[in-house]
Amino acid sequence: MSVDPINLLAFLGMAIVTYATRVAGLALAGRLNLSPRAQAAFDAIPPAVLVAVIAPSALATGWAETAAAAIAALAATRLPLLGVVAVGVVAVVAFRLVM
Repeated sequence: MSVDPINLLAFLGMAIVTYATRVAGLALAGRLNLSPRAQAAFDAIPPAVLVAVIAPSALATGWAETAAAAIAALAATRLPLLGVVAVGVVAVVAFRLVM
């Protein structure tokens, strides 16, 4: 197997840029003095990204996945993350068995 030098440089460049942006974000986040409203907005980013990633596949794959996502969303109001994941997995398995 041979590795094309151009592709290798592209992969290494992308890895370096990705790592640099993550490290820069961590380094800068501690130095910012944010208002409570701005802090709340920053705290809302991870769940928003998670929903943006999960929602299309939950809504486009079938009724079992859509129903399980709805049940997991309801469970998320009361349970910690591990419990929500367990509820979602059990719900998908149950709905697929019913199908």
